[in-house]
Amino acid sequence: MTITITMPQLSPTMTDGTLSKWLVKEGDTVTSGDVLAEIETDKATMEVESIDDGTVGKIVVAEGTDNVPVNNVIAVLLEEGEDASALDGVDLAAAAPSPVPEAAAEPAAAEESAEAPAAAAPAPAAPAPAAAQPAPAPEGGERVKASPLARSMAKQAGIDLTQLTGSGPHGRIVKRDVEAAAAGGVATAAAPVASPMAAPVMAPGAAYEDVKLSNMRRVIAERLQEAKQTIPHFYLTVDCEVDRLLELRKELNGRSDDYKLSVNDFVIKALAMALRKVPDANAAWGGDVLRRFTTVDISVAVAIDGGLITPIIRNADTKGLVDISEEMKELAGRAREGKLMPEEYQGGTFSLSNLGMFGIKQFDAVINPPQAGIIAVGAGEQRPVVKDGALDVATVMSCTLSCDHRVIDGAVGARLLTAFKGLIEEPLTMLL
Repeated sequence: MTITITMPQLSPTMTDGTLSKWLVKEGDTVTSGDVLAEIETDKATMEVESIDDGTVGKIVVAEGTDNVPVNNVIAVLLEEGEDASALDGVDLAAAAPSPVPEAAAEPAAAEESAEAPAAAAPAPAAPAPAAAQPAPAPEGGERVKASPLARSMAKQAGIDLTQLTGSGPHGRIVKRDVEAAAAGGVATAAAPVASPMAAPVMAPGAAYEDVKLSNMRRVIAERLQEAKQTIPHFYLTVDCEVDRLLELRKELNGRSDDYKLSVNDFVIKALAMALRKVPDANAAWGGDVLRRFTTVDISVAVAIDGGLITPIIRNADTKGLVDISEEMKELAGRAREGKLMPEEYQGGTFSLSNLGMFGIKQFDAVINPPQAGIIAVGAGEQRPVVKDGALDVATVMSCTLSCDHRVIDGAVGARLLTAFKGLIEEPLTMLL
């Protein structure tokens, strides 16, 4: 019996992926554990392994195909003794349906819920029409067949999907149909709303280049917009004198060639220990509950090609500086290669973003939902300070805490920053 290989859901937020590369070809024999393909998700490029033995009978989705919905068939394996004739009875367009909640039975709720994939990834695209042709509205409350991306783009552009004819498999509306509708003009459900996904208005004659959105950049845009629209941010800033920290770092690094501590390693440790001292800040909004975490897992922002990712130092409050340093270097290296596993960048309890190495003095970071806070660290620089009534010079680093006011009140945020500042300015206390 033939075995269908489907687009896997490699993270909880993944609804579709890009089939970056096939590592096998039709006719190849594979065994359980062999790597079949590389899939680009919203955060990383990951390998997909075969869980069965067999022969690659048919590659359904070509490499380089974008927005392949989760659970759509991407390939078919033939079992021992089967030949190509076994493919005749296989519905290559079939995909495992996603469960539909009971509430989706109501028309309004059904329209808002994501449609279960109904077909394989599109065959090679025909040239996009100059403008999408209107189609009759569905009768009897029938759902419009459209990909999740097409629905999102249509909603943001104010385009009525019932007015479009889909060019995808089985008449499904896909990305190119919405783009054509936006370019050619069709009936709209509402006036277009400005959003990160909407096409910018260009001045006549302006030169520009459109850069295709990666899955990562698209998800970053959606999550940051969600964060700023739904999370009530407020900000607290404190200046930390780091001369003692720099002296301790220099002394520790001079003791051995086996490690090289960075200022960021001290900052991670200080934030983790501060959260342990102020557990009310190590929490998340849960709607009808506040979820207070019992571990301190620090998500650290790392810039990579096309966006950023936040690998996690788990139980950072219990780890030594050398352990944090080595783990951070290893995670950051694999993050830049796109080789992190989902559990290595999902599930942190609090975030840290450090732009000090770029010379940024101070900035306000956007909270990474569902977390309730992120601390933004600027560059350490020589500044005039007053000590005991006299003017002096110290190396000062400005740190800004962004708080979700539903979870962290001003006093709680202030206590967290006070604890953090105390650890940064008295770094020996981190070693106790």
